[in-house]
Amino acid sequence: LAGIGFAQAANAQEFDDRWYLTGSVGYNFQDSDRGTDSVPFGTIGLGKFLSPNWSVDGELNYQNPNKESNDDLNWSQYGISLDLRRHFIAEGRSWNPYLLMGLGYQRSEEEFDAFPNPNSPGQVEDGNFAAKVGVGVQSTLARRVGVRAELAYRADFNDSSFAAPEEDGFGDILASVGVVIPLGPEPTAPVAPAPAAPSCADMDSDGDGVNDCDDKCPDSQAGQTIGPDGCPVPVSIDLKGVNFDFDKSTLRPDAVAILNEAIEILKRYPDLRVEVAGHTDSKGTDAYNQKLSERRASAVYDYLTSNGIDAGRLVGPVGYGESRPIAPNTNDDGSDNPEGRARNRRTELNVQN
Repeated sequence: LAGIGFAQAANAQEFDDRWYLTGSVGYNFQDSDRGTDSVPFGTIGLGKFLSPNWSVDGELNYQNPNKESNDDLNWSQYGISLDLRRHFIAEGRSWNPYLLMGLGYQRSEEEFDAFPNPNSPGQVEDGNFAAKVGVGVQSTLARRVGVRAELAYRADFNDSSFAAPEEDGFGDILASVGVVIPLGPEPTAPVAPAPAAPSCADMDSDGDGVNDCDDKCPDSQAGQTIGPDGCPVPVSIDLKGVNFDFDKSTLRPDAVAILNEAIEILKRYPDLRVEVAGHTDSKGTDAYNQKLSERRASAVYDYLTSNGIDAGRLVGPVGYGESRPIAPNTNDDGSDNPEGRARNRRTELNVQN
């Protein structure tokens, strides 16, 4: 039994569920109908708590009372019981009361005077059902040994007694003190599992809205337009067709339609900042063309701001004059190139982030 107890691992639960050994000594106040003296008795058992308030014990008991009328005649009693205890445990209390209920089997070996039979004394042996109820107090098992004090009534349904053949059973009072010895190490408080390391799928280190698992550009900057892979997306706003008549800075009807599309793009990407740049062809002086490019940039700038684009998102207006052609102003032979010059009379929205 002790080996079974030691093999039971102490689980980290809310109560001490270790197996324990019990042993007790006490006094058995015998039923007067037995015709025997009251006598000391002893028990040994094994048990455990099934829950914080319920325990179960298997227990062996033994007592050997003498006959009142003849001290040389014994009435040995021994048995086994299964006892269920309901403990009333309070936090911080070292002693706690309990109620006891038990069922078992008691065997008796009763001697009687058979004189003049030469085989005297005679003996009656019988085994029978028994039941037990009681109350007690028990100390906590915080230390290696607990203490238990108990008062119980045991009904012994022995209906074959020689001393009291008319009786269907006997009732004995059992008063005892005992020890409760837990087996195995004390249970430890459950240890909270370490928090799981955050997954890259749950992290966004650069705050760009793309989790770290999928982010191929982990150092993107605030304000950049980010694609599904976490990398900045080059947003181009095509203003091809926003061209001007020669020596003019007024927007043509076809240019207005293109600018309206650009406005929709800017609204779709509210963090986008652009430079409003104006350009000219090479006809005229540098100074004149510089002023003309600035007027063209201003025309586009004013149109954007008057149609809901915050000026804080616009850089400029900036004029570059004739310094940044996108097509040749003259042909290879030095002759005029009207188509090339028409393309250079333009404005651009240059993305800044």
